[in-house]
Amino acid sequence: MSSPVLDLDGTAVPEEQILGYGRSGLVIRVENTALKIPLRYIRSSDDEVEINTEVIQREQEAYRRLGQCEGVVACLEMSEKSTRLALMENGDLRSYITKIRPSRLLQLFWFRETAYTLSRIHDRRVIVADISSRNLLLDANLSIKICDFTESSILPLTANIEAANDNGYSIQTDIGQLGAVMYEVITGERCEFNLFGSEDSNGRAAWPRRETLPNTQNVWLGPIIARCWTEGGFRNVRGLSEALESANCFEEHPMSKIEIQSSGTSILEV
Repeated sequence: MSSPVLDLDGTAVPEEQILGYGRSGLVIRVENTALKIPLRYIRSSDDEVEINTEVIQREQEAYRRLGQCEGVVACLEMSEKSTRLALMENGDLRSYITKIRPSRLLQLFWFRETAYTLSRIHDRRVIVADISSRNLLLDANLSIKICDFTESSILPLTANIEAANDNGYSIQTDIGQLGAVMYEVITGERCEFNLFGSEDSNGRAAWPRRETLPNTQNVWLGPIIARCWTEGGFRNVRGLSEALESANCFEEHPMSKIEIQSSGTSILEV
């Protein structure tokens, strides 16, 4: 069955070929790769398609800066109107956890892996600006990869990344958004770290008030999530990584250790 979205040739894309889409981009499966192209509906104007094409091109600048960055979805090829990416066989994290409940061991593995990747991204002076479970993908081995840099800020290589602020976006907002992902994975409840919830934001990203975020008491890794949601709670992602390295799968759940040991569950089993 065809969808209302079109490919670069103006042909309707079969629904089974669509991997996902957002405000400006459509990702389709082409052989064993994922091709990102400008979002185009049957009634889209040329101006709308051109704007979406420019977004694709800006994102390509982020991929160029990141290069072969471990933990980022591999960029295989770029053209004026498309970006070819490695195919992530297990789709996005949000869809995955709605179907399969991951073990705490796997969850902690994901959180540590994502934090390490985010640190490498920041080292390259890129602020992601849109970290969510939709934009974290899982490969065939359930390793997590960061994708979607359409909102990212590419800073000068000489920039002080810890002090950098691009229209409200910073490494702190990246950490806050990652905290929301952790909360969603752990509790199964979606959590929005809304940077535009303030009436006086004037179009700038602004740190959300604590009362707009869920209570983390009695939530596994709750103190770490709460620090993510406190601006400056972690000086940088390395601080978050250290906290996650010190964490274990059995906090506030003393029987979990016995259950995991007896079942022989590996880090990639769910």
